[in-house]
Amino acid sequence: MSGHIKNNIRTLRFHANEMSQAELGAKIGVTRQTIAAIESGKYSPSLEAAFKISEIFGVNLTDVFEWQA
Repeated sequence: MSGHIKNNIRTLRFHANEMSQAELGAKIGVTRQTIAAIESGKYSPSLEAAFKISEIFGVNLTDVFEWQA
């Protein structure tokens, strides 16, 4: 099963008063570097982190992350 997870975190951060990676990381309990790695597709978030991110932005999980085969 090859593919990757696409995300819209950068866009969501921009629309949330240009929230920084560090601010988002602090809100969900991870580092800025972790957010940067998730955004760039180098790292897949834990399920817990993914749900927390969607909750922060008030959107569905599928509005943040999408599986691309």
